Amino acid sequence: MDLSIIILNYKTRGLTKQCIKNIKENTAGLNYEIIVVDNGSGDGCEQMISENFPDVKFIQSGKNLGFAAGNNSGIKQAQGKYIMILNPDITVLSNAIEKMVRFMEANPDVGLAGPRLINPNGTFQISCRTFIETRHIILLRTPLGKFSFAKSILDKHLMADFDRLSNRAVDCLHGACLLARKSAVDKIGLFDERYFMYVEDIDWCRRFWDAKYKVYFLGEAEMIHLLEKASDHGSWNFWKLDKTTRWHIASWIKYIFKYLGSSKTCQTQTTI
Repeated sequence: MDLSIIILNYKTRGLTKQCIKNIKENTAGLNYEIIVVDNGSGDGCEQMISENFPDVKFIQSGKNLGFAAGNNSGIKQAQGKYIMILNPDITVLSNAIEKMVRFMEANPDVGLAGPRLINPNGTFQISCRTFIETRHIILLRTPLGKFSFAKSILDKHLMADFDRLSNRAVDCLHGACLLARKSAVDKIGLFDERYFMYVEDIDWCRRFWDAKYKVYFLGEAEMIHLLEKASDHGSWNFWKLDKTTRWHIASWIKYIFKYLGSSKTCQTQTTI
């Protein structure tokens, strides 16, 4: 089998249904399976899958395991040569998945790839960046980021000068859509389940680089992402923040301590 596509559902039954329909309508020429993991949503996702997509594999976790553990449940059942992690709020455009698989086939040194993500209005999303540093977290998560001195630092981190139209080796990719080589995953391991939500994608990218696999942004493959930055809301008092923001901050703290004292930069910035 060429590909296993894993969709993690948590109270997004409608988006999951549309995502599956979209995959089937816009993906041809590949032998693939779709695996839906439901994180104890209670939203009728299992019935929707059985009634509309009997060929889709369904896994019920029974509770909200978070992003890492939920997707790991699907990866463990995957039979494909490649594994795609796909958020239900992604619209797969024509041939995007085929382009990604073809790129991986042509470049065996690449272990992980992600598409160009765009907003519904056609503008680019920040879906790749350099490896995070403590100063980046401080500037991104506090009002200090609004000062002029922070602009050049954040622009470099967010790769503001990158045109998003070419294929390029990058440090980190957005976890909304990731295509991984299964043989590489077998080597580096699954998502780190110490992260309940957020940062697990950055951690995974780092581990691919550490294992000598390249991580690539593919400007030739385009998908629409209905991005909702839920963790950006709230005050700066940790105890008054909503739970998604607390998850985000907690994940950053875990990441910092996991890699404390080490530095990491992208090993190449070539284009293909």
